[in-house]
Amino acid sequence: MAIRKRMELVDGRPRRQAHITYLRVENFRALRKIELREITPLTALLGPNGSGKSTVFDVFAFLSECFEFGLRRAWDRRGRAKELKTRGSDGPIVIEIKYREADYPLITYHLAVDERNGAPVVAEEWLQWKRGSHGKPFRFLDYRAGNGKAVSGDLPDEQDKRIDIPLKSPDLIAVNALGQFAEHPRVAALRDFITGWYVSYFSVDNTRGQPEAGPQERLSRTGDNLANVIQYLGEQHSGQLQAIFRSLRDRVPRVESVLAEAMADGRLLLSIKDAPFDNPILARFASDGTLKMLAYLVLLNDPAPPPFIGIEEPENFLHPRLLYGLAEECRSASERGQLLVTSHSPFFLNAMRPEEVRVLYRDDDGYSRVTTASDIPGVRELMAEGGQLGHLWLEGHFGVGDPLTNHGAPVSRAGAAA
Repeated sequence: MAIRKRMELVDGRPRRQAHITYLRVENFRALRKIELREITPLTALLGPNGSGKSTVFDVFAFLSECFEFGLRRAWDRRGRAKELKTRGSDGPIVIEIKYREADYPLITYHLAVDERNGAPVVAEEWLQWKRGSHGKPFRFLDYRAGNGKAVSGDLPDEQDKRIDIPLKSPDLIAVNALGQFAEHPRVAALRDFITGWYVSYFSVDNTRGQPEAGPQERLSRTGDNLANVIQYLGEQHSGQLQAIFRSLRDRVPRVESVLAEAMADGRLLLSIKDAPFDNPILARFASDGTLKMLAYLVLLNDPAPPPFIGIEEPENFLHPRLLYGLAEECRSASERGQLLVTSHSPFFLNAMRPEEVRVLYRDDDGYSRVTTASDIPGVRELMAEGGQLGHLWLEGHFGVGDPLTNHGAPVSRAGAAA
């Protein structure tokens, strides 16, 4: 069963983090133009190899890296415009998200990036919300190539004065630069939101190392500090750590305990004790599946969880029968944050709801398209009759997402185009 965490309360109500409800992407590799509307707190991306689901995942990774390391680094490591921009496209890469914060209207963040003389530039960037049901959306940040205006204060309206604040370079992201200052609280809130994202590049091999001893609050994106996080949980949140171990034992019954012990040379040694044996084994000799499940449980049960978590193909190294329970863990974690998961596993999808699954496929021109499983003809009806989402997909009822059949538009059970 999923570990249930007590949600933080504000004035007696559950604390709500920012939640992305909409994504629009243009000219990002195979994503010539796609939209994801009504994004749920837990969302799974499904599709054949090469359909674009990992590219959607990378959109979030790209945006996160732009804020953490800067646009130029995120741009260069992906091959610059030659590899990043959609083939045959002259326009900029556009990423637009809409998100909600507690007690605030729907906020839209728009970022357009292009390349000039081999270097990336922020062609357009703005942040706006619409107050009330009528009227024009108010932009409290509006920039182009390092020049633009921003509004100070927390509740801008049409009477507020937007101040010219030039940036030092056209490749600087205004939200990232201005969000470091107290006079721009709404901009700072978006910056904190995006810099807090956890987009996983997890590798089992990285968990087998022996890092320097010292507690660390959050799992790194590669998982190389797993022992440090377990040390931290043991010192500061022992009850939470014991709950994680109980959940791990439910899935790997012979695991008795996990130990993170400081060695004389200052390194931290992670070991796992199996119930039948007196001596624990070092993490580097533990099974891939055990370490991966442990890392996921630590991530998903963070006492102060990231506002957004992205996980690619969690089924790798895990027994298929463990994936339904892992999906339950993801659902529990989505009560305090937002999760995006890519998967090929019908066992993981069996725990999902049709409105939570986005199916990607390529059209005849080679560009990615997306549809929601709940919009595919017959899916809801078959689930009402007892069908499970993963099995329906595996049996071909989606009409898309099957690498051995068509990749085109969804079809009904009778074969008619949706």
